[in-house]
Amino acid sequence: MTVEHAVRQKTISWQDPLPSAELARTMTGLDYLTAIAEGRIPGAPISSHLGMRVESVREGEVVFAASPDESLYNPIGTVHGGVAATMLDSAVACAVHSTLPAGVGYTSVELKINFIRAITTASGEIRARGRVVKSGSRIAFAEGELRDENDVLLATASSTCLVIQP
Repeated sequence: MTVEHAVRQKTISWQDPLPSAELARTMTGLDYLTAIAEGRIPGAPISSHLGMRVESVREGEVVFAASPDESLYNPIGTVHGGVAATMLDSAVACAVHSTLPAGVGYTSVELKINFIRAITTASGEIRARGRVVKSGSRIAFAEGELRDENDVLLATASSTCLVIQP
Protein backbone atom coordinates (compact mmCIF):
# COMPACT_ATOMS: atom_id res chain seq x y z
CA MET A 1 0.00 0.00 0.00
CA THR A 2 1.29 3.46 -0.88
CA VAL A 3 -0.11 6.85 -0.06
CA GLU A 4 0.18 10.03 -2.14
CA HIS A 5 1.88 12.76 -0.13
CA ALA A 6 1.58 16.43 -0.98
CA VAL A 7 4.96 18.11 -0.61
CA ARG A 8 4.87 21.27 1.50
CA GLN A 9 7.68 23.63 2.42
CA LYS A 10 8.46 25.88 5.33
CA THR A 11 11.27 28.43 5.37
CA ILE A 12 12.84 29.28 8.71
CA SER A 13 15.06 32.28 9.36
CA TRP A 14 16.89 33.13 12.55
CA GLN A 15 19.69 35.30 13.84
CA ASP A 16 23.02 34.29 15.32
CA PRO A 17 22.30 33.77 19.05
CA LEU A 18 25.82 34.47 20.32
CA PRO A 19 25.68 38.31 20.33
CA SER A 20 22.41 38.16 22.29
CA ALA A 21 23.89 35.63 24.71
CA GLU A 22 26.77 38.02 25.39
CA LEU A 23 24.31 40.85 25.95
CA ALA A 24 22.33 38.66 28.38
CA ARG A 25 25.29 38.64 30.76
CA THR A 26 25.08 42.43 31.15
CA MET A 27 21.32 42.69 31.83
CA THR A 28 18.96 41.49 34.52
CA GLY A 29 16.94 38.49 33.41
CA LEU A 30 13.74 40.54 33.51
CA ASP A 31 15.21 43.30 31.33
CA TYR A 32 16.66 40.80 28.85
CA LEU A 33 13.44 38.81 28.47
CA THR A 34 11.39 42.01 28.21
CA ALA A 35 13.66 43.17 25.38
CA ILE A 36 13.05 39.86 23.58
CA ALA A 37 9.28 40.16 24.08
CA GLU A 38 9.36 43.71 22.70
CA GLY A 39 11.46 42.67 19.68
CA ARG A 40 14.53 44.72 20.65
CA ILE A 41 16.63 41.54 20.95
CA PRO A 42 16.06 38.46 18.81
CA GLY A 43 14.69 35.38 20.52
CA ALA A 44 16.40 32.00 20.58
CA PRO A 45 16.66 30.23 17.19
CA ILE A 46 14.50 27.35 18.49
CA SER A 47 11.65 29.87 18.68
CA SER A 48 11.85 30.37 14.91
CA HIS A 49 11.69 26.63 14.32
CA LEU A 50 8.54 26.26 16.41
CA GLY A 51 6.93 29.60 15.57
CA MET A 52 7.13 30.44 19.27
CA ARG A 53 7.21 33.93 20.74
CA VAL A 54 7.45 35.50 24.18
CA GLU A 55 3.97 36.82 24.85
CA SER A 56 4.48 38.29 28.32
CA VAL A 57 7.15 38.67 30.96
CA ARG A 58 7.03 39.72 34.57
CA GLU A 59 9.27 38.82 37.46
CA GLY A 60 8.81 35.12 38.16
CA GLU A 61 6.40 34.46 35.28
CA VAL A 62 6.85 34.10 31.51
CA VAL A 63 4.36 33.11 28.80
CA PHE A 64 5.29 31.71 25.38
CA ALA A 65 2.74 31.32 22.57
CA ALA A 66 2.73 29.41 19.27
CA SER A 67 0.30 28.20 16.62
CA PRO A 68 1.55 24.74 15.64
CA ASP A 69 1.19 23.63 12.04
CA GLU A 70 1.45 20.17 10.49
CA SER A 71 5.23 20.52 10.07
CA LEU A 72 5.42 19.80 13.82
CA TYR A 73 3.35 16.60 13.61
CA ASN A 74 4.60 13.16 14.57
CA PRO A 75 3.83 10.10 12.37
CA ILE A 76 0.44 9.52 14.03
CA GLY A 77 -0.98 12.95 13.16
CA THR A 78 -0.57 15.04 16.31
CA VAL A 79 1.95 17.68 17.35
CA HIS A 80 5.11 15.97 18.57
CA GLY A 81 5.46 15.89 22.36
CA GLY A 82 8.82 17.58 22.00
CA VAL A 83 7.04 20.78 20.99
CA ALA A 84 5.07 20.83 24.25
CA ALA A 85 8.21 19.93 26.19
CA THR A 86 10.24 22.68 24.50
CA MET A 87 7.58 25.31 25.11
CA LEU A 88 7.21 24.32 28.75
CA ASP A 89 10.98 24.09 29.30
CA SER A 90 11.34 27.56 27.81
CA ALA A 91 8.54 29.01 29.95
CA VAL A 92 9.67 27.57 33.29
CA ALA A 93 13.38 28.23 32.72
CA CYS A 94 12.75 31.79 31.53
CA ALA A 95 10.53 32.36 34.57
CA VAL A 96 13.61 31.55 36.65
CA HIS A 97 15.77 33.77 34.42
CA SER A 98 13.34 36.67 35.00
CA THR A 99 14.30 36.68 38.69
CA LEU A 100 18.07 36.76 38.22
CA PRO A 101 20.38 39.78 38.46
CA ALA A 102 22.82 40.71 35.69
CA GLY A 103 25.71 38.28 35.36
CA VAL A 104 23.92 35.35 37.03
CA GLY A 105 23.00 32.43 34.79
CA TYR A 106 20.97 29.24 35.02
CA THR A 107 20.56 25.86 33.42
CA SER A 108 17.85 23.23 33.61
CA VAL A 109 18.78 20.32 35.84
CA GLU A 110 15.49 18.43 35.69
CA LEU A 111 12.26 18.73 33.70
CA LYS A 112 9.16 16.60 34.21
CA ILE A 113 6.30 16.77 31.72
CA ASN A 114 2.79 15.36 32.05
CA PHE A 115 1.03 15.13 28.68
CA ILE A 116 -2.72 15.43 29.21
CA ARG A 117 -4.27 15.96 25.76
CA ALA A 118 -3.10 15.62 22.19
CA ILE A 119 -2.26 18.82 20.34
CA THR A 120 -3.30 19.36 16.70
CA THR A 121 -3.77 22.36 14.44
CA ALA A 122 -7.35 22.43 15.76
CA SER A 123 -5.90 23.35 19.17
CA GLY A 124 -5.23 26.81 17.74
CA GLU A 125 -2.73 29.05 19.49
CA ILE A 126 -1.20 27.34 22.49
CA ARG A 127 0.36 29.07 25.49
CA ALA A 128 2.98 27.84 27.93
CA ARG A 129 2.99 29.73 31.23
CA GLY A 130 5.92 29.22 33.58
CA ARG A 131 6.13 30.53 37.13
CA VAL A 132 8.75 30.33 39.84
CA VAL A 133 7.70 28.36 42.90
CA LYS A 134 10.88 28.87 44.96
CA SER A 135 14.09 30.61 44.05
CA GLY A 136 17.30 30.30 46.01
CA SER A 137 20.90 31.31 45.50
CA ARG A 138 21.81 27.87 44.07
CA ILE A 139 18.59 26.14 43.01
CA ALA A 140 15.24 27.38 41.68
CA PHE A 141 11.98 25.47 41.24
CA ALA A 142 9.34 26.34 38.65
CA GLU A 143 6.04 24.96 37.37
CA GLY A 144 4.26 25.39 34.08
CA GLU A 145 1.07 24.71 32.17
CA LEU A 146 0.38 24.45 28.46
CA ARG A 147 -3.15 25.41 27.37
CA ASP A 148 -4.96 25.71 24.06
CA GLU A 149 -6.81 28.76 22.79
CA ASN A 150 -9.94 27.65 24.71
CA ASP A 151 -7.93 27.42 27.96
CA VAL A 152 -8.02 23.60 27.90
CA LEU A 153 -5.08 22.11 29.79
CA LEU A 154 -2.76 20.17 27.43
CA ALA A 155 0.33 19.48 29.56
CA THR A 156 2.00 20.42 32.83
CA ALA A 157 5.64 20.67 33.84
CA SER A 158 7.84 21.01 36.87
CA SER A 159 11.49 21.96 36.70
CA THR A 160 14.60 22.41 38.78
CA CYS A 161 17.19 24.91 37.58
CA LEU A 162 20.73 25.38 38.78
CA VAL A 163 21.54 29.03 39.43
CA ILE A 164 25.05 29.78 38.20
CA GLN A 165 26.81 32.55 40.13
CA PRO A 166 29.74 34.39 38.46
